[in-house]
Amino acid sequence: MQAAFYDRNGPAAEVLQVGELDDPVPGPGEVLVRLLWSGVNPSDVKARTGRGAGMPFPRVVPHSDGMGVIEEVGSGVPGERIGQQVWTWNAAWGRPFGTAAQRIVLPAAQAVALPDGVPPEAAACLGIPGLTAVHAVLSGGGVAGKRVLVAGGAGAVGHAAVQCARLLGARQVLATVSSPAKADVALGAGADLAIDYKCEDVAARVLEATQGHGVDRIIEVDIAANGSLDTQLLTAGGECIVYGSGSPSLTLPFYPMTWKNLALRCFIVYHLAPSDRQRATEALTGFLARGQLRFPIAQRVPLAQVARAHELVEQGQAVGNVVVQIP
Repeated sequence: MQAAFYDRNGPAAEVLQVGELDDPVPGPGEVLVRLLWSGVNPSDVKARTGRGAGMPFPRVVPHSDGMGVIEEVGSGVPGERIGQQVWTWNAAWGRPFGTAAQRIVLPAAQAVALPDGVPPEAAACLGIPGLTAVHAVLSGGGVAGKRVLVAGGAGAVGHAAVQCARLLGARQVLATVSSPAKADVALGAGADLAIDYKCEDVAARVLEATQGHGVDRIIEVDIAANGSLDTQLLTAGGECIVYGSGSPSLTLPFYPMTWKNLALRCFIVYHLAPSDRQRATEALTGFLARGQLRFPIAQRVPLAQVARAHELVEQGQAVGNVVVQIP
């Protein structure tokens, strides 16, 4: 089969290769998925550059997210699953074989049935962006009746989080963005207000939009950069749901946080508890089946140009998701 892989860390154009690898064979409890699309996420870029961990295996086929069709099943998996369209999660987490290949073998639970009518390339964006967004909105009692701020509302996770907050009953949905074009994206997803943090006073705009109340929940992409600001924006008893940080360490203003009784909830989508993952997956499936959730695609890149796909994500210029088409 054709696959993209790297044997050492480094720049995408230098280390990513496309070549032939042996076809995998499903074992007990596993499925063989013929992949059609592979999603590229910032975590895939970080893993390829070696930030934090280096090479976890001698050779890595990257990408955790993908979409394809089950071709074969191992023992213990119902034969009815053959021919089923699926999306994948955690394909490359703790494993050397991700979705940047024509075929992949996964535990059956990590290949989730895809509702009819979902664009196939969008299905390759569900594992990390989709589950992260839904869990951030659902956790801690959800957002029904609450004022919500989504940091980075035009990003892959943020765009989905804006939609989910609206679908799950938020009273008001605000978003921060970094350009007028991204403001249009966040507003198109359902945000009531998009604030350009590069040229606007975010605190003043949030207080104005909420009539001085502040927000009840912040869904945060970079707690290291925004932690102090988040403390200002949250109302008493508010909570910050954190899924990302631009730095491995941070400093937060303790006394203002305690005076307001603020809560800080951190999570990583790879380690969701089984009950949380099931809840998020069921919510995603429902939204998709009803045609309520969109995952805009910024670039579709052929597998032969997988290095270009990594560069697009690494540069942070793509407004929307970057996906790789598998031949």
